[in-house]
Parts: sequence; C-alpha cells; structure tokens
Amino acid sequence: MRVAVAGGTGAVGRHVVELLGAAGHAAVVLTRSTGHDLSAQDAATAGVTEGAAASGAPRGLTVVLAGCAAVIDVSSIATTSAATSTAFFGAVTRNLLAAERAAGVPHHVALSIVGAAAAPSAYYAGKKVQEDLVMAEPVGWSILRATQFHEFAVQIAEQGRMGPLQLVPTMRSQPVAAVEVAEALVEIALGDPRGLDRDLGGPREENMAEMVRRYLAATGQKRPVLQVPLPGAWGRALRDGTLLTARGARLGRQTFAEWLAAL
Repeated sequence: MRVAVAGGTGAVGRHVVELLGAAGHAAVVLTRSTGHDLSAQDAATAGVTEGAAASGAPRGLTVVLAGCAAVIDVSSIATTSAATSTAFFGAVTRNLLAAERAAGVPHHVALSIVGAAAAPSAYYAGKKVQEDLVMAEPVGWSILRATQFHEFAVQIAEQGRMGPLQLVPTMRSQPVAAVEVAEALVEIALGDPRGLDRDLGGPREENMAEMVRRYLAATGQKRPVLQVPLPGAWGRALRDGTLLTARGARLGRQTFAEWLAAL
C-alpha cells in the first residue's frame, strides 16, 4: 500500500514512516526537505492537471498523491501564536484535502490534540481549524486526538528558561509516547475511515512542573523550577483537566519515567 505522510520527518512522522516500511508499505514523505511546502498557496506547475490547479492543490502535490490509499497528516509548526498556527494548519489542511480529492485518495488521517476543540487558544487554535476543515468533508476521513508527547517537557524546559530560573505553566498533563501515537495512526490509515476516533493518552496523569524538574535532573541541568498559573481561559484549560482524556479513551503503555530512563 502507498501512504503519504505529511510531516514525515517530525517527532511522530518519522515513526509513522518507519512503521509503514517495516510492514511492507511505501511511505511518501511530504516535507519541505523533500520539496513539498504544504502551506504554499501557488498551485500552478507542470505536472499538475488543470482540475487539480483549479481545486487549489499546491505545487505538484496532486501528482505525488496519485495512487496513495491514504494520507496521514502529522505536520506541525513551532509556535505559540494562535494566528500563526491557524494560518499554517488552515493552509496545509486545505491544500492536502484539495490534492487528495483531485488525486482520488480515499482516506485522510489527521492527528489532533485532546482538548484542542474545547480550548482553541495559542497553538491549539490551529488544530481546531484543522479539525473543522477535515470534519467538513462528507466522507473519507479519520481524526485521532492524542495528548502531549513525553518530549513536550523538553520543549517547556527550553522555552521557559529565564536566566537562572525555570518557569513552567501550572498544567495537568497525560504524556504519551510518540511511537505509540504513530502506531495508532498507521492502524487507522490501513483500515476504513473512522471519523472521530477514540482519544489516545498516556498511561497516567503527570504534573508538568514535576516532569520538567525530573527532566532537568536527568540531564544534569540545575536550576529552580517555578510553577506559574497562566491567566485566562487558556490557563484554566491547562489546569482543569481539559487536556486530559475522558472515560473510554485508549491509553498508551510507556510512562514518562520510562521514557526519561531511556534518554
């Protein structure tokens, strides 16, 4: 089976590509490094059919997707800006869906985030737009919402360093292994479209400040960790459990402690 992976070199995407290859499937990696700017607006190029160009598909994408049984979208952007996130995920999703329709791809699989629809702020604003665009398609789609990956603690540590101090937002988290998210996405992509699938979260709830504290200790970084409650609706969502899975969700296997021990 031929499966396209948008963002196939990222934290989840690289695992998706490896898993597809191990199972004997052909993975088509769609990233800027492979010549595919999925957020580009220019659709005119040789090799794109007139109908594909009219549909708004980006440069060459329709041709690349020809013969694919599914597209797995795990594309991402490093930002905390709602405007930047919305622009990115809106453009990528529209371009992929347009190219898939033109190429006859029957299944679009999108990775979203648990709580994005309920708390569409900052980075999550773009994920909400992505979900809305995919759900507007009448058929042929699946969405998997997952909680933050274990690596999110590393991002928080890098972004929150203030001189000798480490600032961490007050946050309840349920970290999941990126490879386990990839496993779920591949399973979905190789089957029939599911619509909104069951959420996927880590095996246990964690406190983000404690996760960062443990990460710093494990990597030999010594600085005090200060937990700071963020204001507004976004801050409440971080604290009140909005970003955790509800009853009936599937749970991953690897704990944060196990992930940390493997660094």
